[in-house]
Amino acid sequence: MDISPNNPTATSTYIAGRKRYARPQAMLWANDSGTISNNTRIPSGIEKEDFIICSDHNRKDIGITQQRIETRQRMVNGTMRSYHIADKIALSVSWDMLPSRSYSRQVIFGSDGKPVLSGASEYTADGGAGGVELLDWYENHSGPFYVYLGYDKYNAPSQLVAQQVQDGSFDWLGIYNDVRLMYFASFEYHIQKRGASNHDLWSVSVSLEEV
Repeated sequence: MDISPNNPTATSTYIAGRKRYARPQAMLWANDSGTISNNTRIPSGIEKEDFIICSDHNRKDIGITQQRIETRQRMVNGTMRSYHIADKIALSVSWDMLPSRSYSRQVIFGSDGKPVLSGASEYTADGGAGGVELLDWYENHSGPFYVYLGYDKYNAPSQLVAQQVQDGSFDWLGIYNDVRLMYFASFEYHIQKRGASNHDLWSVSVSLEEV
């Protein structure tokens, strides 16, 4: 396992090692749209600097509102004509009783994505970002950033077409298959309980709008 003062640059092996279950956490925030290698979407750079993996710990449902941008005009014969411009989404997500930190101290991840704990305790159920880490990302991103979403969305990414085998619509469920460039619309957090150790429990609510 690679041990260094900083987390290693993300690779397909690293990202695969950071997921706790067969599929990755539902959401990842990154500075770039990433690339696909070995059936894994890989953000560029180093975790907690260039991207964070949002925890599924006590996460509530992710609400996605489709926004169809179009101009409609009724013609002289009474029918409606629409000029479609684009489809965008708005996203809302919240966490309840989310640990304010993912670990009890700074943790370095190895090149395989496994944490080098050195006596540290894991607070979030999957090692994903806690409340402070989400807030830090918000405070450092006044502009747009990329939101990776992993859910059962039928139309597969075009990059995976060549990798489809048998029923291709199921081949990409293990990766982030929907990536959007988004802005923060709102970020709200409440300190629900102050812990006796070195973390608190927060509720966090986030709204995002696609660029």
